[in-house]
Amino acid sequence: MRASLIQIAVEPDESVDARRRRAAALVREQRGADLVVLPELWPVGAFAYESFADEAESPDGPTFREMSKAASDAGVWLHAGSIVERAADGRAPDGTLYNTSLVLSPAGELVRMYRKIHRFGFDKGEATLMGAGGELVTVRLPETTLGLATCYDLRFPELFRGLVDAGAETLVVPAGWPARRRAHWTLLARARAVENQAYVLACATAGTHAGVEQSGHSIVVDPWGEVLAEAGTDEEVLTVDLDPATVATTRERFPALKDRRLGLETPSVTR
Repeated sequence: MRASLIQIAVEPDESVDARRRRAAALVREQRGADLVVLPELWPVGAFAYESFADEAESPDGPTFREMSKAASDAGVWLHAGSIVERAADGRAPDGTLYNTSLVLSPAGELVRMYRKIHRFGFDKGEATLMGAGGELVTVRLPETTLGLATCYDLRFPELFRGLVDAGAETLVVPAGWPARRRAHWTLLARARAVENQAYVLACATAGTHAGVEQSGHSIVVDPWGEVLAEAGTDEEVLTVDLDPATVATTRERFPALKDRRLGLETPSVTR
């Protein structure tokens, strides 16, 4: 399986519409890949909180339309990163904002959505402006099953273990991760791969938006925690050939997941 991660630069002097068109062109250039991944909130910028409400869109809005055409033109599965979604689907109060990932088929159809569960910002920013998702989401591709997470989710290992229990073999993490915590980004990506014996495809933004320098360093990690590819800090495309059978082989040869105790039953507590 060939995967391409597009580490797109988000800069304040480029309009959202122009960036959509440019991202679509980059997706089309990945013809021959099986899966293409974009970062978190790349249309508006993950830290551009003041623009969230103005740039919010429906799942079938302008970002989807650009990405749908690009995915079908390239003939690829496309994890289109995430958008600021304004809900109007009956599952939440109309108008609620979500950080929502979109996964499109090679025909350009919207296959699955994932609303980010863990919102960053503590008592400000995304944590106060957006609703929290409540569903674990997997997507079955011909070659592998994807487990979806977004940025800050990377710090919560229980989410990833839940995805593995749901059948995930490849964990996809789009992000807008700040440069000042770049060491955490690569460390946590490798940890999630090792503990879940899964591939991790972690796609970050480059550039600086809302005054926050982005980490870059998109990274692909195999089920043993080995880094197969890592980007620098500028806009870049990582293309890596993966062997999905490696996940099953790793889990068979080193069956640590079978030795789990906590989470499968309630342990006794000594006080």
